[in-house]
Amino acid sequence: MSPGTLQVNAETVRYSICTSKLRVKPGDVAVHGEAVVCVTPRENSKSSMYYVLQFLKEDLPKVVVQGIPEVSRAVIHIDEQSGKEKFKLLVEGDNLRAVMATHGVKGTRTTSNNTYEVEKTLGIEAARTTIINEIQYTMVNHGMSIDRRHVMLLSDLMTYKGEVLGITRFGLAKMKESVLMLASFEKTADHLFDAAYFGQKDSVCGVSECIIMGIPMNIGTGLFKLLHKANRDPKPPRRPLIFDTNEFHIPLVT
Repeated sequence: MSPGTLQVNAETVRYSICTSKLRVKPGDVAVHGEAVVCVTPRENSKSSMYYVLQFLKEDLPKVVVQGIPEVSRAVIHIDEQSGKEKFKLLVEGDNLRAVMATHGVKGTRTTSNNTYEVEKTLGIEAARTTIINEIQYTMVNHGMSIDRRHVMLLSDLMTYKGEVLGITRFGLAKMKESVLMLASFEKTADHLFDAAYFGQKDSVCGVSECIIMGIPMNIGTGLFKLLHKANRDPKPPRRPLIFDTNEFHIPLVT
């Protein structure tokens, strides 16, 4: 790939150096020909000439002239299985939005294994699909097959709040309000102490809470309740009290 295709020449290199964080003034960068750029170091009150030279020697190669700064490497793979040559681009780095917007890249076929990057760029539904595909991809490569519905249930649990939450004590604390469920996962004593101190209430409607309390959980056969209608008066009759008898009343005036 020629430099003309990448739109890189001595002037673009000079412009990138001047607009970078090196604090190099345009007067200190001179262009000599098509491939020679000279950067003149300037000594100041804070740094001597030696330190300025060492600083430029270390940071000048890190200046991004053309491309995406967050991408560190890209590999082009030619796929000829379907009879037509298809070029696949494997990118190391982040910034999915910039990669999709790059000229020549088919944005509808672009994917990423960074769930948070996908959620920020394409939304929470795309992040849910990414979690499903990555778990399936990892398990298949290890020779294990999991029904897709199990993975869908897990990804739904991680994303139903509108953000990607991990199955950790921090993520579960944002998912659920149940104290017993959090206590059954990690740091049991801390969760129970905080719940007792702040007077929290637990409705005991989840699976973990019902197992701890030893009551049927509201799933499957435990979802139904049996009601029995008894034929009796809605209000029981009132019993006579012993103090209602006049014989025990003492007259106050004789």
